[in-house]
Amino acid sequence: MKILVLGCKGQLGRCLNDQLINTDHEVIYTSREQIDIADFEQTTNQILKTCPDLIINATAYTAVDKAEADQKTANLINHLAVKNIADICSQQGCWLIHVSTDYVFDGNARIPYKENDETNPQGVYGETKLKGELAIQASGCKHIILRTAWVFSEYGNNFLKTMLRLGAERDEMSIVGDQVGCPTYAKDIANAIIEIIPQLATQKKSGIYHYCGNHSCSWYEFAKAIFEASNFLGNKVPKQLNSIKTSEYPTPALRPTYSVLDCSKISRDFKITQPKGFCEIEKIIHGNIIF
Repeated sequence: MKILVLGCKGQLGRCLNDQLINTDHEVIYTSREQIDIADFEQTTNQILKTCPDLIINATAYTAVDKAEADQKTANLINHLAVKNIADICSQQGCWLIHVSTDYVFDGNARIPYKENDETNPQGVYGETKLKGELAIQASGCKHIILRTAWVFSEYGNNFLKTMLRLGAERDEMSIVGDQVGCPTYAKDIANAIIEIIPQLATQKKSGIYHYCGNHSCSWYEFAKAIFEASNFLGNKVPKQLNSIKTSEYPTPALRPTYSVLDCSKISRDFKITQPKGFCEIEKIIHGNIIF
């Protein structure tokens, strides 16, 4: 299969590169330098020139707080550019795998969110990502929308790397302890996509799927696990870690209080099981992350 990866320099894009190299697919990796999805004409021309069987969109405007002030750019990347890509896929008859987010929900649930649960984003980031999802569905293209959460890896900027960097600098840290989600290793997302690809030939229906780590926790508990693993490996960590309320750490954008995702649908349709995200923390730290 001929695959076009958009956003090859991000967390997921780099993990896709690492994993797809072990397959027989013909893969074209593009970053913003090759295809700037904000430039609709260039994107259209490049996709038509490439003529892929599948496009994996690993690009997004993910600066949750900045999106509140930069709504135009967030909407351009997460919604309008996605609509353009989906329309091209519809015209060309190729599949689109698009990565979305748990932030499409308001976080008021107390049981894991299913794909058909009511969406109600609380900020610009979640709102624009939801608009992107709706644009894909409206385009009529063959698609898989993969909602995930709390993504971390050895690449890019993420919570794991931020904790390692700050933990090496500070003796005491305070982390929000009343927001709950599921940390997800980007490599596991890449592998899930790779498992989906050969099944697309027999996949009759497009759809939304949830995929995240199988361990739910708070940001405080996530940080604690990171520091325990880092300390075990001989790295400097804070002497004291405090759990605080969201109200004690105000941010421009609201975060879902609870955003655990139910992943039973992807298991049923594609035989993909939830990954054990926490098991990868020590392995990643041991791999000499540069932070």
